[in-house]
Amino acid sequence: MNSNSSLHEIAQILRQQSDRLLQFQVVAGFDGFVDEIISVVQERSDLNTWSAVRDISSFGDLIKAAAGRSSLREIVVHRADPGGCAVNLGDGLIALGAQLDCFATLGKPRHAAFEHFAAQCQNCYSWGREPGRTLAFEFSDGKLMFSAVTQLAEFDELMLINVLKDGTYTRACEKAHLIALTDWTLYPHMTGCWRKLQKEVYSKLKHKPFLFIDIVDPSSRSIEDIRTMMETLSGFEESCMTVLGLNGNEANVLAKVAGIPMAGDNPEQVLSQTNHLRDHLNISQIVVHCQKFACFADRTQSATVSGPYCPNPKKSTGAGDRFNAGYCCGLFLGMSPEKTMLLASAASGYFVRHAKSASVPALADFIQQWAENKLEN
Repeated sequence: MNSNSSLHEIAQILRQQSDRLLQFQVVAGFDGFVDEIISVVQERSDLNTWSAVRDISSFGDLIKAAAGRSSLREIVVHRADPGGCAVNLGDGLIALGAQLDCFATLGKPRHAAFEHFAAQCQNCYSWGREPGRTLAFEFSDGKLMFSAVTQLAEFDELMLINVLKDGTYTRACEKAHLIALTDWTLYPHMTGCWRKLQKEVYSKLKHKPFLFIDIVDPSSRSIEDIRTMMETLSGFEESCMTVLGLNGNEANVLAKVAGIPMAGDNPEQVLSQTNHLRDHLNISQIVVHCQKFACFADRTQSATVSGPYCPNPKKSTGAGDRFNAGYCCGLFLGMSPEKTMLLASAASGYFVRHAKSASVPALADFIQQWAENKLEN
């Protein structure tokens, strides 16, 4: 259960230590996507007036009704955003003051959607010929994301060996307080690339940085691929303090492979699952974020906190990445697990309400409003 005093303390810490966040060095990679943000039209009355299909269940009903008949449904493409977890996480971190070196599939030449993001980075490098492409259908209760990723198969061990030759990535990691690895799922050769990085880069680090991993929903991968990936995670522990960030669905997929009980929307069930997963994977920490709460487990303790739930999000695509950005900042500031999760939840809560990453002053104010029960939904 959250205490208002904890929220007040987090807001104060942010205001007092904002300059310290400017020293936070992060290396993030490797996914870059162009995200087209889409609404499905329920009904249009004129050129400028239309209503959207409200929720995923209603959209599912429309699809089901079209079986054997065919159907046409209008969509509205609101914009093309720079996306991918490395990019979205990086955007959240930069907004909070971190210094980011990004290595991601941004295209060669770099796709125009990434230009503003690249300008905010300390350094930005494109690894790969083409970015991924995602059609993000947004609804009030979640999102459906359809990604074109065939080109991402070019990201393999041979490509990685070639781009590592100049030492740029290694030098960035040598200065980093935190290294982020994102989107294992959509890069078919990523497990082999992880092993190569463990051997060629991370094993040679003289400090022990945090390593934050976001695998992305692995439902489309084979059980054997997922199991092999899970076995590879403990290999990071020799040189890094490894943190695995999951959402509730991703945690259930890994739990099923590991033979751990599935969890629903009950915080106690998810907390138990989080503990079992951490023990099974033998890494430093696991954090699982759900719509209304988050759970944490390390080798000695576990905890759960409630989040600032928003039933009518302005934007949901990228909310989990902003949660991860807040969590990474909490790690850097040395906050307790509970405060780190509250900070992460606030970063996500701010994002879904404002459709942009929070600055330190904006996030501190948001947390203050949360503490005083003054948040708008």
